[in-house]
Amino acid sequence: MLITFEGIEGSGKSTQAKRLITWFENHDIPSVLTREPGGTEIGKQIRQILLNPDHTTICPMTELLLYMADRSQHLTELIRPELDSGKIILCDRFFDATTVYQGIARQVDSHLIQQLHNIVLSGLKPHKTFLFDLPVHEGLARAWKRITANQKEQAENRFEKESIDFHEQVRQGYLELAKQDSDRFVVIDASLSMDDIFDIVVGCIESILGRISSFGETI
Repeated sequence: MLITFEGIEGSGKSTQAKRLITWFENHDIPSVLTREPGGTEIGKQIRQILLNPDHTTICPMTELLLYMADRSQHLTELIRPELDSGKIILCDRFFDATTVYQGIARQVDSHLIQQLHNIVLSGLKPHKTFLFDLPVHEGLARAWKRITANQKEQAENRFEKESIDFHEQVRQGYLELAKQDSDRFVVIDASLSMDDIFDIVVGCIESILGRISSFGETI
């Protein structure tokens, strides 16, 4: 089972993903936490290019293809093998991020993005996607607070430096995707407390695991 975590900068998705992997470990459920970009050694190098704030001249097409290269390596090296071994994969960002960041906010042709996804994903789709939603100004305030406190984060803040309008387009793009695929998406108010958010996440996961157990499905 593949579970993805999506949202604007500062939405808290990474925190919730880390909490959930600990919950799985405490319940002896085989699972892996990964992220995009950067889920593999090659992906880490691609991440350095994509998120470096000094790389202001990356054109939208280059950005898109770098994300696709990262995803292709990620799927081949980590996600598919771990899924085949029966583990639950938690992924901090996946293909929905490309659809909204590069497709909607960067205005790269959506048909091209879909074609590339068809090639790279070969039909793979998350079982469930948690979308952590909150106002852009609140998310960016959180993100910059984190960046200021962490020197490593200062080398990966290219997207945080984008305009408010860019981030508004990303947020609305995510919400539109959630409307179009409401069975897969769980939209969570990210302005709630971390504990309240985690309770929602765990409640959803327990429901999924309960259905799997009842019908004798494999993870």
